[in-house]
Amino acid sequence: MRLTRRALLVAAPALALGRIARAAAPRRIVSLNPCLDAILLRLADAPHVAALSHYARDVHTSTIAAEALRFPFTYETAEEIVALQPDLVLASRHTAIATRTALARMGIPFALFGVPDTVEESLDQIAEIAALCGAEPRGGALIGEIRAAIAASAPQPGRPAIEALILQGRGLAAGAGTLLDEMLTRTGFTNVAARYGVSYWGNVPLELLVADPPQLLLAGAANAGAPDQAQRLLSHPALAAVSGRMARASFPETLFYCGGPVLLQTAARLAAARDAFWASRA
Repeated sequence: MRLTRRALLVAAPALALGRIARAAAPRRIVSLNPCLDAILLRLADAPHVAALSHYARDVHTSTIAAEALRFPFTYETAEEIVALQPDLVLASRHTAIATRTALARMGIPFALFGVPDTVEESLDQIAEIAALCGAEPRGGALIGEIRAAIAASAPQPGRPAIEALILQGRGLAAGAGTLLDEMLTRTGFTNVAARYGVSYWGNVPLELLVADPPQLLLAGAANAGAPDQAQRLLSHPALAAVSGRMARASFPETLFYCGGPVLLQTAARLAAARDAFWASRA
């Protein structure tokens, strides 16, 4: 398995023990993270996907929930992973240390990935995973597809940026320095999370949102089966009271968490929200 320099660094915990050393591409790959799940399904043939994370099947947060039903899943325990006999595990830096330690002790190769905060970091991550999986051509094609989608979502020249806030049901907002912040900028918005005291990720109190609403609120719709607490803010009557000063557009919770191929949907959804905003003011 040929690795790029960055992929070698990502896989360092396993490499330090001499666990990754093969010429052939891995044949049984396990992913322990929902964002890595989405990338893996675009890069690997189905027979080579030994398991995905259990989060992949969550219809409220995963863009691949329907597709994920075809594959086994784990709850990230070392026992489950070892039983699958993988020759590569894709893990995140949030993967339990006990699981990582057990994988290293058992000689199972694994690579750790962080959460990308920029488009370029996300594309680099695709390239790294493609190299680990022996799927460089597919990785390059996916990267090109994402670059083209983001370019196509760029705003019309001369149009002012729309003041916008991306908000989850629990009041969690994406602030400066996040991948969503960059996607807002690239598609014709100004992220106003900072005026509610949010830096990076943070919660926006309903009172502040009502007192000083953005031009556009990008928020998930109420999901059937989702916890009531998660939807309480977005369905609060106070938001309807400021509807004359704040437009609203749907931004599914499935697009909050991941880059990679999810950026294809993110770019399209933000561009559609932008165009609808200006059309309503024509």
